[in-house]
Amino acid sequence: MLIDYYGKDASALLEKKLYLFDMDGTVYLGENLFEGVPELLQKIENDGGRYVFVTNNASKSVADYVKKMHRLGLENITEEHFFTSAQAAVASMKEKHADDLIYLQGTKSFEEECRNNGLKITTEYTDGAGAILVGFDPEITGEKVATTCKMLTKHDLPYYATNPDWVCPVEFGYIPDCGSMCRGYERATGKKPVFIGKPQPTMIFAAMTKFGIPAEDTVVIGDRLYTDIASGNNAGVDTVCVLSGEVTIGEVEKAQGAEKPTYVVNHVNCLLQKRRAPV
Repeated sequence: MLIDYYGKDASALLEKKLYLFDMDGTVYLGENLFEGVPELLQKIENDGGRYVFVTNNASKSVADYVKKMHRLGLENITEEHFFTSAQAAVASMKEKHADDLIYLQGTKSFEEECRNNGLKITTEYTDGAGAILVGFDPEITGEKVATTCKMLTKHDLPYYATNPDWVCPVEFGYIPDCGSMCRGYERATGKKPVFIGKPQPTMIFAAMTKFGIPAEDTVVIGDRLYTDIASGNNAGVDTVCVLSGEVTIGEVEKAQGAEKPTYVVNHVNCLLQKRRAPV
């Protein structure tokens, strides 16, 4: 029997068919893969299940995420194992602004992801843009900040951001994520973005549709209540909050509504137990 942090029977998790994992703080921190993750992913496949990494971190393209996973020792990971807020942003921009020039603030990797998928992108100030898109940008510079503020101040354009996360977990603690950057822009310009990634259920629905797996056989696993857990609950699937990343148990105990997880565990390797024997 699998028991969660509060003593709740979580054995149903061992019977799921689709496992949707957050990444930062859930399966790794920075360049450190958590213990038990390779064995867990192999177990899921051996049991006939699927797994997808569903991340709000748009700083890397899917190709770059594959390279990172290979570098961490997960050599069987392919692009099919990912759905990111960068991909969700690309899909949204192609639907709403396919013919527009889009001002983008983000990493080189995110820029390449957008260009490679046919979006018209500029990273320079322009009077010809039809939309503004901001992503989590650990390559941020003062010049980028000034240009984005100028675009927001001088133009009343549709304004989007990849994700609302306040911080991104790293080995030594946290760094500001896209939500914090956008709050700074709001204070400077008065403009608020439409956020695309989690807690919106878009990526969860896309993964279930892709593999033809219903909500009752799907679970979202992550370390953030307001993004990971909320996205799963908003999609109508079970959710697991891990205590290996951003969230504290005190925050979990105060969680309500869409942010309240179905289960709480210390670490994803808790799922390494055997499935129940058939009756």
